[in-house]
Amino acid sequence: MIKETKTNKVLDIIARWFVGLVFLFSSFTKGVDPLGTAYKVEEYMSAWSFGGLSFEWAMPLAPFLSMALITAEFLVGVMMLTGSFRKLGAWLLLLMMVFFTGTTLFDAITNKVSDCGCFGDFLKLTNWQTFWKNVVLDVPTVYIFLTRLWPRRKRFERDLLISLTAIAAMVIFGLYNINNEPVLDFRPWKVGNQMIANLEEGLETTNQVTYKNLETGEFKTMDSKELMDCYSADPDWGSKWEWIGTSTVSPYEIRNPKNDSIVSFPVNNADNEDFTFDLIGAINGPVLLCTIHHINDVNERGVKAIAEMKQLAMERDIRFAVISNAEQSDLLQFLYGNTLMDVEYYFGDEKALEAMIRSNPGFVLMQNATVKGKWHYKNADKIKDYPFEVEE
Repeated sequence: MIKETKTNKVLDIIARWFVGLVFLFSSFTKGVDPLGTAYKVEEYMSAWSFGGLSFEWAMPLAPFLSMALITAEFLVGVMMLTGSFRKLGAWLLLLMMVFFTGTTLFDAITNKVSDCGCFGDFLKLTNWQTFWKNVVLDVPTVYIFLTRLWPRRKRFERDLLISLTAIAAMVIFGLYNINNEPVLDFRPWKVGNQMIANLEEGLETTNQVTYKNLETGEFKTMDSKELMDCYSADPDWGSKWEWIGTSTVSPYEIRNPKNDSIVSFPVNNADNEDFTFDLIGAINGPVLLCTIHHINDVNERGVKAIAEMKQLAMERDIRFAVISNAEQSDLLQFLYGNTLMDVEYYFGDEKALEAMIRSNPGFVLMQNATVKGKWHYKNADKIKDYPFEVEE
């Protein structure tokens, strides 16, 4: 037990505010996109197994667990900042940090999950970075736990009101972002982002080689001309660098404008021909894409939205295409069963479609490789008011 001195009181305030702000920030970045956190929970359930015990049976609970985790994290953050329910808050914080630290240590050692999703899509940390982040948080957590028994005035009604308000606020915020597209989009497919830098037609793919410096460990990737220049400048260059591999680079690669990383988004037709640039580049006018990443979960309202957007596209002379991860037979059955026989359709990866837009179905407007708009199927009526720019 730590004595309640003036210095310790200051340290307690600093500890609670530090942890509280981190928890609020973490819960907000996840609360803005609860479905993204649910996908991360599903990833954990698929990756983790102990002996013959698997967690895939709990997949349907992922959305609920996502909201529960986000709300609990937000509540603990509010408790830390306001000093509400000191004993309960300290216990919740300790239990959560024990769970987080143990989980991230296991991730760091096994690398079964690429990142924990602690800050949603806003900030990606490696597994070891996440673990050490939690170790840092463990220090004030232990201090807060040791000061939990300091005498305080009884203010049950005030603490209860703050806690219930925090829970209600995050639940409402999270449900809004589930039933609409996230109010803040931290993903590559953010409205306004240009996903392909070079739109000049007829460019060819190039080969690039990667070498490693045997002395410094530095990696260097270059094309054939740059490689020849290296040999010309230093005849002994080949003895100093080790060849690692060769890669093919497309001039039409989809990249995240935030960090210039490659965004995997394969789109093929029924004959397995690549139509990615044709649809995402959209250099011949706007293309309204309808994405379906879980075809069996599309409800009547979603089907109605697809039919209405198909009709709108015809009236505005806009190209309309469906991209789904379903098997061709299932997709055709869905389209024919809902009188959408003449819809242009393609096939894509489930995870790529989920990353593009959370709604199922969802609508994305592309033109000149730029994301012009994204709409949840429940807000499809708003597309009717969009000022489409159709080239003459």
